[in-house]
Amino acid sequence: MDKIWYIVFKGFFFLKAKIRKKQAIYYKKQVENNCRKFTAPLRVNGPTYVSKYTELGKNVSFNGMTIGGKGEVIIGDNFHSGVGCKILTQIHNYEGDALPYDDKIIPKNTVIGDNVWFGDDVTIIGGVSIGNGVIIQAGSVVVSNIPDYAIAGGHPAKIFKERNVEHYNKLLKEKKFH
Repeated sequence: MDKIWYIVFKGFFFLKAKIRKKQAIYYKKQVENNCRKFTAPLRVNGPTYVSKYTELGKNVSFNGMTIGGKGEVIIGDNFHSGVGCKILTQIHNYEGDALPYDDKIIPKNTVIGDNVWFGDDVTIIGGVSIGNGVIIQAGSVVVSNIPDYAIAGGHPAKIFKERNVEHYNKLLKEKKFH
């Protein structure tokens, strides 16, 4: 009886892995077709939507990302995101001709440097720049610029630590990218 259960579970996990692989291919194709520009390799392991105003560097890895709005988004090389991340690139005109806002949409461009990592459920409000080597803690909301090598988190995200720049540059020079 134990052997039968083992075979059933093994088959189930094999099937799940096969489905995940097919989903990743589908998500990747969607990103490739929707973005303005990308450089291979590109990995898309979870449900991901990018706007047509998005440019992706080399070795970008999404595990579930939504990039929406009319603002441009430029993401550098070796970017990795957790599950459920968002980049919002437009706001409503709240100082226009109606309340709470009028029909005008204001695009907000966003730039993300090289070697950046977002934990799960990170939200980026358009109009910010995130420097090279930055880590954004899971659950954070980024509303202002984050400088190179910073580790930030919270709501709103605040810098609470900095990477070891010497170590970072050593890995960069040795081209050790994940």
